[in-house]
Amino acid sequence: MATNAAPRTRRTDSVIPLEVGWEAAPSASDGPSSQDDLGGLAWLPARVPGTVADVLREAGRAPGNLDAEEWWFRTAFDVEPVGDDEELVLHLDGLATVADVFLNGDLLLTSESMFAGHSIDIGRAALGRNELAIRFRALAPLLAAHRRPRARWRTRLVPDNGLRWYRTMLLGRIPSFAPGPAAVGPWRPIRLRRRSGLLVDDVRLRTRLDGQAGVLAVEARMRALGGDLPAAATVEIDGPSGRHEAALTLEPGAAGLIARGTVRVPAVARWWPHTHGQPALHDVELRIGEGESATRIAAGRVGFRSITAGPTADHDIDRDGLSLHVNGVSVFARGGLWTPLDIVSLRASHVDLRAALESFRAAGMNMVRLPGFGPYEQVAFHELCDELGILVWQDLMFASLDYPFDDPDFGRACETEVRDVAERLGGRPSSAVVCGNSEVEQQVAMLGLDMSLARIPFYDESAPRLMAEAGVDAVYVPSSPFGGDLPMRADRGVTNYYGVGGYRQPLSDARTSGLRFAGESLAFANIPDDEALATLVPEPPFEPFMHHPRWKAGVARDAGSGWDFDDLRDHYLGVVYGVDPIELRRDDTARYLELSRVVTGEVMAHAYGEWRRAESPCAGALILWWRDLVPGAGYGIVDNRGRPKTPWFALRRALAPAAVWLVDERTGGVIAHVANDGAVPLRARLRVRLYSDLELEVGGGDVALEVPAHGAVHRDVEAIVGHFVDAAWAFRFGPPAQDVIVATLERDGPAGPELLSQAFHFPAGWPLNREPARRLGLGAALDDAGGSLRLEVSSRRLAYAVRVHVPGFTPSDDAFSVEPGGTRTIELRPDRDDSRFDGGWLSGLNLAGQVPVTQPGRPA
Repeated sequence: MATNAAPRTRRTDSVIPLEVGWEAAPSASDGPSSQDDLGGLAWLPARVPGTVADVLREAGRAPGNLDAEEWWFRTAFDVEPVGDDEELVLHLDGLATVADVFLNGDLLLTSESMFAGHSIDIGRAALGRNELAIRFRALAPLLAAHRRPRARWRTRLVPDNGLRWYRTMLLGRIPSFAPGPAAVGPWRPIRLRRRSGLLVDDVRLRTRLDGQAGVLAVEARMRALGGDLPAAATVEIDGPSGRHEAALTLEPGAAGLIARGTVRVPAVARWWPHTHGQPALHDVELRIGEGESATRIAAGRVGFRSITAGPTADHDIDRDGLSLHVNGVSVFARGGLWTPLDIVSLRASHVDLRAALESFRAAGMNMVRLPGFGPYEQVAFHELCDELGILVWQDLMFASLDYPFDDPDFGRACETEVRDVAERLGGRPSSAVVCGNSEVEQQVAMLGLDMSLARIPFYDESAPRLMAEAGVDAVYVPSSPFGGDLPMRADRGVTNYYGVGGYRQPLSDARTSGLRFAGESLAFANIPDDEALATLVPEPPFEPFMHHPRWKAGVARDAGSGWDFDDLRDHYLGVVYGVDPIELRRDDTARYLELSRVVTGEVMAHAYGEWRRAESPCAGALILWWRDLVPGAGYGIVDNRGRPKTPWFALRRALAPAAVWLVDERTGGVIAHVANDGAVPLRARLRVRLYSDLELEVGGGDVALEVPAHGAVHRDVEAIVGHFVDAAWAFRFGPPAQDVIVATLERDGPAGPELLSQAFHFPAGWPLNREPARRLGLGAALDDAGGSLRLEVSSRRLAYAVRVHVPGFTPSDDAFSVEPGGTRTIELRPDRDDSRFDGGWLSGLNLAGQVPVTQPGRPA
């Protein structure tokens, strides 16, 4: 094999997205079967990447049952002459689900998996004008026509268990919480890639720690079109640990050369989840050839970290639960299940992905789960999680069904799918957990079947082997829930925790369950603001009828149940606030909505307060889920537009890296817990104040704290006060001496005390009696100096769950409480570049009426 010191000087690598000029049309299942018979179809404009549902939405039409009819997509494109030393490859990154691809009348391929990508060298076959057409077959006739071996169990998650034979997304086909639309169409990009000269394929970057040093292993495959291969190659790494390089060895490969080597980075800056440190990343570049003629290729970014399932090598997830340790430090994992930003188109821009993940991070969350009933995410998603310091729990897309892995063709396709996923996850510091499936073991258990049916070699052996072969450095869990004799038990393995939630247990169950790790938890019907609700019934006048069909379309339920998650929220509305939700909804709808918006956040914050205690066996919990699929009171803590709901703010306070929270231990008193997830010790002051009649200070004290890095401390409120005050009002020798306890974590700043976190506890019950603003002494002062809006909210008496309503702006905090005689500073962030302040108001759960928010010098 001939080699030169330098590669070819002429090297091209251009990508041409095929995004414009698309149109789509439906056809009967016995309609056209080739590209030559499409003249009689009724074509609609289409966007690619996109779906049939997206086409119909743009046309103002309802999607209906998209599995019942076939659809064609087509476009035309021109190709300039392809030289002898060039290649032209057509990439189809995702076709949902059974699809035939035609180019100029010739069948290029048939794809039977939504999750498979395809690359086809079309070369001179594509000279000049080209017509590309894709036929998406109807799934319903395919499901009805094929007689296949029966499943060993059936799930009620989907109406047709024949879906187990098709590699497609279950979201959109789950009647109880995601009934539609089904994913049909070219949902991932389609593009042409034209290359010549030196080609570098399949670059694999893998990192590990060796003591205090980081080691990067590189493997890249190179080939040359119409020229010679290089004689030398070097890898360079640059980042917070400095610049380092190493030579790569070149070995003959099947179609060219394989470059391999390692570079060592002494005293490497480690990657951390954002709650625990800086997500340090390093840029990697390949230099191929020597001297000035060398070709430089950006190979990506890497991070150096270690991750284990527990503190010791013999940690057993089945027995001990999942307890993630990053760089040897225990990380309390909190976050949520991810859903597509747009369930209709399945399309998300890089800008939208970044905004969503930044909101996720801002809520104090450090782990996102891609659940097994959804789609795999694009590479940009994982790159952003690397950058933002968000751990990724990746399910393989298998959920509840008895998949036919014994079928040779199906088994091979699934192994190919796992290899593709492994290459996407490998070398990424954010890749933390890979899970074989969602709820397969739980399905077997809850049907009362022999648990040996849940021991499936694909999940137990094949998938972890393929991950290991690809060098994926992540904890592997065969299923979620998983562990113990039965996977539903909270005190072992990984479980779905709905004690507080779907099973309507008392709030104390968050502790008494002994939860170890919740892969799902805390599902509620979280009500968005009125602006979002108005989209449900857009015809004026808007009235938020909770039993309107459009409202109920956004509320999840369990399959076969006689209740939904509205009923569940109403249950805790009675438990927490002591109100009759039915009477309240009938007599005062506005008040019902106010209380309902706040109560789910209070319940979630309470549960996380129990789980985050240093003495708790819990090492993490993920909520179901992050973002709504459709408008309404869905599981999401942000609505389908990405706007935070009220629980988002409650969780942001509860999950902050530096936080204080109060736990009522009844006769054990009230305990202030302080966490410092950060990488440096926290020197702060814990200030405790007790008030009666929501205003009169009756006790308190201050204590200096030094909380170690990645550590936590707790203090008894009465020890800080200096004497017994029956802080929890548990002994009840008489009326409560205090009805409000406030714990404030603060540190000295340039302009005085800096608020880090604040927590409230109400021993005698929640303060829901409404008082006029004048009696509360609640006021708002807006400062727009410097072009930014800052809102100073002050109150003479305790103000509970104060809401900020300023159209066009999102507050930095909401549904917060104001300490008697205290002040809170809230930043107002514009929702759009053209947002202009035009007034607003404050509301609160113990405020009668509203408090206006106006510009300085402008009348209220």
